[in-house]
Amino acid sequence: MTTGYSEESIKTLEWQEHIRRRPGMYIGKLGDGSQPDDGVYILLKEVLDNSIDEYMMGFGKRVDITLTESTVTVRDYGRGIPQGKLKDVASKMNTGAKYDSKVFKKSVGLNGVGIKAVNALSNRFIIKSIRDGVAKQVEFSAGQLVNELEFSSNGDANGTIVEFTPDDTVFGNFKYHEEYIETMLRNYSYLNTNLIINFNGKDFVSKNGLLDLLNENLSGEPLYQIIHLKGEDIEVAITHGNGYGEDYYTFVNGQHTTQGGTHLSAFREAYVKTIREFYRKDFDPSDIRTSIICAISVRVEDPVFESQTKTKLGSKDMGPNGPSVSKFIGDFVKNSLDNYLHKNSETAQTLLQKILESEKERKAISGIKKLARERAKKASLHNKKLRDCRVHYNTNEKRADESTLFITEGDSASGSITKSRDVNTQAVFSLRGKPLNTYGLTKKIVYENEEFNLLQAALNIEDDMDNLRYNKIVVATDADVDGMHIRLLLISFFLQFFPELIRQEHLFILQTPLFRVRNKKKTTYCYSPEEKEKAIKELGPNPEITRFKGLGEISPDEFKNFIGEDMRLDPVRLTKDDQIFDLLEFYMGKNTPDRQGFIINNLRIEEDIIEEDKVVVSSEAEDVNALEDNLVA
Repeated sequence: MTTGYSEESIKTLEWQEHIRRRPGMYIGKLGDGSQPDDGVYILLKEVLDNSIDEYMMGFGKRVDITLTESTVTVRDYGRGIPQGKLKDVASKMNTGAKYDSKVFKKSVGLNGVGIKAVNALSNRFIIKSIRDGVAKQVEFSAGQLVNELEFSSNGDANGTIVEFTPDDTVFGNFKYHEEYIETMLRNYSYLNTNLIINFNGKDFVSKNGLLDLLNENLSGEPLYQIIHLKGEDIEVAITHGNGYGEDYYTFVNGQHTTQGGTHLSAFREAYVKTIREFYRKDFDPSDIRTSIICAISVRVEDPVFESQTKTKLGSKDMGPNGPSVSKFIGDFVKNSLDNYLHKNSETAQTLLQKILESEKERKAISGIKKLARERAKKASLHNKKLRDCRVHYNTNEKRADESTLFITEGDSASGSITKSRDVNTQAVFSLRGKPLNTYGLTKKIVYENEEFNLLQAALNIEDDMDNLRYNKIVVATDADVDGMHIRLLLISFFLQFFPELIRQEHLFILQTPLFRVRNKKKTTYCYSPEEKEKAIKELGPNPEITRFKGLGEISPDEFKNFIGEDMRLDPVRLTKDDQIFDLLEFYMGKNTPDRQGFIINNLRIEEDIIEEDKVVVSSEAEDVNALEDNLVA
């Protein structure tokens, strides 16, 4: 049977219907608010971008943001949207002022699209403009006009007010997390010095731009005073820490480009070239950039991003008539950094010492690295540790965002996940026993230890993060003491040697159910004792209750429920308050008495009850000594 194909087959969707059917084209993924890049935060960002653009053009010194449950209000004190076009700005695609580069030369928001997406994806959207004593307000629901009125402003200051409530028929049972919003607002303040952003009564303001950003995000003392360089359309802050890897905060026109782009590539290349020329030595790039901590912001005219959510810059030029991004950044870094190092000899000497130490360590393990690569290649050929997926991180953008590597413990757990996974996007790496405690060890151990060497090879992160093969690295261990210990050991490994993998939010913990509660009609999986008790009440008397002791006890058919669309992942995050080395020293170092006291004060025994007999069959920790032994490798 063939399907008819005629004029009736061709359909034209209204703008709001297209957005609601294909929201991913406009805001990326939907999500439920549990991740900082979920769609509900993109909605806020799209509205806020317009207020920031007003400030950049010199209008308004403050933005007020209010969050009440699921409703967000953004109020700026700029010029106010021209009222004759207020409805069009919110409801006609490709309508806006940002096409006129004289008004918005280097704007944040995307021309004529962002606020329309917010409108279409909100069950209530109100936009109000106040100009010279007159206020005009337009209200929509799911992009459909509800009401339009004009009235006196009662003396309110000029500006624009947008109030919206994301549509739960689109986003489901979502929730805004204030910590994600606050991180976003801090970044806006760093990039717009002296702008006051008030969120639910709390002010975010920066006097020193990127210098404040690094100072507030450093974990421990930097090796030398932060180098702060500013020029027209560019600002850079640089220092070094004591760890491994490279840590960058990059921005374009005030937008946090979490995936970098042409500006980051240009900076990394320019920094290496400048350092080589200053010291007149052909250092290896990895020695120069190891443990660098840097923030870079550029202003680009008519920027081209690689997605609607603007997380990666694609522009090759600074503007239609400007230099290339590479030349602009290269010239600035060469002149400004070179001048700074000549004027600050103490900093120059500290930096040189750091480079020489990195070079010495790299050469000391060069032979080990060669053997390690051969082992990793041989292991890959025989597929002993890694069950790979068909699509890798840098081959297809859509699949890249979906690609996941599960790190599991033991054959039974890896077997269950391997049989139930999506072979196109999900890979499995199986650990053999508990990994080594790497705290206090040098990177040499990464190559000498077979488990870590093969894991590093599977992730493809030996040299840098650019070729990371999986977007999500998920630690999947049993929910018992041994499983928690393995989590600690793996997190310590990544914190010690690849902290940028955590800072770039690639590391997660898989949550799997502790209980299955079912009767003849319904099965409910419970992730906590509280969820179990709720399920028992809902399913009625005498349901069958199963306590899962480990991942290997969950059948592959059931496991599909936990690593599919409804997969529960807890992100491993670093905040400005997390002191990495202090955390590692306390939890993974040799301060046994202090840690033992901590365990005594915080010990919680969890009992597993079988429903008929009410018999305790296991506990998370039966005594402090057993738990202490499990925490120290």
